[in-house]
Amino acid sequence: MTLRLYDTASREVRDFVPLHPGHASVYLCGATVQGVPHIGHVRSGIAFDVLRRWLEHQGLDVLFVRNVTDIDDKILRKAHDNGRPWWEWAATHERAFDSAYDALGVIAPSSEPRATGFITQMVEYMQRLIDRGHAYESDGNVYFDVLSLPDYGSLSGHRLDDVHQGESAGTGKRDSRDFTLWKAAKPGEPSWPTPWGPGRPGWHLECSAMATSLLGPEFDIHCGGMDLIFPHHENEIAQAHGAGDPFARYWLHNGWVTMGGEKMSKSLGNVVAIPAMLSRVRAVELRYYLGSAHYRSMLEYSDGALTEAAAGYRRVESFVTRVSSRVGEVAVGEIPAEFADALDDDLGVPAGLAVVHSVVRQGNTALESGDGTAALAAASSVRAMMGILGVDPLDDHWSDDSADESAATTALDVLVRAELDRRARARAEKDWATADSVRDRLAEAGIEVTDTPDGAQWSLKGTS
Repeated sequence: MTLRLYDTASREVRDFVPLHPGHASVYLCGATVQGVPHIGHVRSGIAFDVLRRWLEHQGLDVLFVRNVTDIDDKILRKAHDNGRPWWEWAATHERAFDSAYDALGVIAPSSEPRATGFITQMVEYMQRLIDRGHAYESDGNVYFDVLSLPDYGSLSGHRLDDVHQGESAGTGKRDSRDFTLWKAAKPGEPSWPTPWGPGRPGWHLECSAMATSLLGPEFDIHCGGMDLIFPHHENEIAQAHGAGDPFARYWLHNGWVTMGGEKMSKSLGNVVAIPAMLSRVRAVELRYYLGSAHYRSMLEYSDGALTEAAAGYRRVESFVTRVSSRVGEVAVGEIPAEFADALDDDLGVPAGLAVVHSVVRQGNTALESGDGTAALAAASSVRAMMGILGVDPLDDHWSDDSADESAATTALDVLVRAELDRRARARAEKDWATADSVRDRLAEAGIEVTDTPDGAQWSLKGTS
């Protein structure tokens, strides 16, 4: 394989070598189902869906696990504030996340474990940590002894003197830097029995138990948002290494979606919920926007950026659908070497999209010159590349979403192209009055014309 990925743990881009040839195992920290998903929540799902598609394209059998945290302080608090059972609150918002992922074309995971389904494995994990001297019980709580692990802080770079776990208060900690594996039961809260008394799991313990139970003590890739590096992923590593498991071989982290320079979060009130977004743009356009930046970069949300991305997607879509209507069926073709090089370089989607748009321009030129064979080859290549990004315009997943608009766009393109051909002939004959008349009439209809080296291009006002 030629894929290279930036590994947060080693702080360098490394060749990806699967633990088992022909297979790849991936664990993605999924949602804490406390509320309606917003675009910041689903960015990791989209970013690492591209990773999964690229691994599968390279012939690997991918086992992809994305967990659900369905027991948590925030879930309990919000359920209580809304007068709802905690389990019903969690289940309701788990379905909301599933609907969002599905709407955005994210492939369903191989397994989607819930934390509450792995309590037995968590208890066994804690016992292993206690037996190996890395955890202790106090007042029904179980804590991880941070000082017992010499390499604690290796992922995040945190020094022990700077460690603040930021978790709700328990009792009996030997050191304030220790973190909670198990929380002793409190009146009115759900609990499960353990050898140390009833209680519920800590957040970090859940993922270590689920990942190793489903993927084994060592697996290929652990993914998640960069906000999880500390304390969550640092503590996952501590638990795994303390229990004697090698754990993840590569750590990948995606950047935030920001608004006004701040991370999008419910606590800041700067969120854009998925249902609201899908009332403004099509799901495929939203996915294109959220997946267009490099996965490790910050994505600053603005209405203008979303509009520009949607217009960019529609230009690609229009080309493919026009080739389909004028030339014939567009099959999924071959991926250009330049696109493959971009994706192999730490999933370089922006560079890959530059290849897509270059091929679209070449294909448009071929289509207008009457070279159907070249146009068809270009469209087939575009389908292949856009498929890796999860936004192939002719994929069945998007058919209900875009069929009517695609048909309307194709019909409008036929009419506009006829006018542009008439304008081109008038310009060639130096009939400026007719050429200007055509452009003015199109402008009155809300259509902007841009003269480019590849010929006149058109777009609806406000979408280019």
